[in-house]
Amino acid sequence: MSINVKLPEPLVESAKRYGAVEHRSVPKQIEYWSRIGKIATENPDLPFSVIREILLADEEEPEGEYQFG
Repeated sequence: MSINVKLPEPLVESAKRYGAVEHRSVPKQIEYWSRIGKIATENPDLPFSVIREILLADEEEPEGEYQFG
């Protein structure tokens, strides 16, 4: 499900710049930032490097015989 959300222009412009570097669309970049914030809020002792590794692992395709989905 998707909904329209009004966002501040500076946030959208920043997402556009960061998204271009990571090859993400503006909505995907904002979603990525949202996921970082959610993980950081739920796990305040985790450093950003660990959070980034978690997100990268979530994006990888499962390999071998243990595939879920």
